[in-house]
Amino acid sequence: MTQRPVNSKAIRIVLATRNPGKSREIIATLGPLPVEVVSLAEIDPGHSIAEPEETGLTFADNARDKAHYYARATGCWALADDSGLEVDALGGEPGVYSARYASEDCPPEPKRDVIDPANNAKLLRCLANVPEELRTGRFVCTLAVSDGQRIVLESRGVIEGHIGHELQGQNGFGYDPLFVLRDRGCTMAELPADDKNAISHRGQAVRKMAELLREYFAAIG
Repeated sequence: MTQRPVNSKAIRIVLATRNPGKSREIIATLGPLPVEVVSLAEIDPGHSIAEPEETGLTFADNARDKAHYYARATGCWALADDSGLEVDALGGEPGVYSARYASEDCPPEPKRDVIDPANNAKLLRCLANVPEELRTGRFVCTLAVSDGQRIVLESRGVIEGHIGHELQGQNGFGYDPLFVLRDRGCTMAELPADDKNAISHRGQAVRKMAELLREYFAAIG
């Protein structure tokens, strides 16, 4: 097991994502911490590090596996996330398969503008006969930080809602146009970006992680 660093300023945390929007959001939240936070694109601009397979049974499993993988591949600490949609009437599906729920309806390695509509169409088909009161679900995000040998910290964010009957809104991606917020009566895709980030499952998890990291580094001095 590695020794805890005596100087947090010597730590570099790489974000295990190539999504520029996600990287900006996380870096903005973690920026005030006494560490260097960099995106995977900065560490590996040539894409020499292959993406790991996601084989975990839970969001937490996948976040931990990805954090370990990228920490070992880069030699830095790594922060990874896994997130998705759980629908109660479907026994928690699509769950860890959220991003590739309708992969059988798409060509190999589909881009987001192909897989997102397919995923939403499949979800609507699966819920076609489910009454309104049973269309409940939630977005879940789990974050994990690895130093290459152990998981140092973890956080989780959840937002509850229900699945609508048609796509509404243009500001989101994935299942956002179908996910109706419990307390707002609109979909995630109908919210302005700042409002969405303020309440989203990922925003919650990132803010919790920022606080955990702040406490961690304060404790080690």
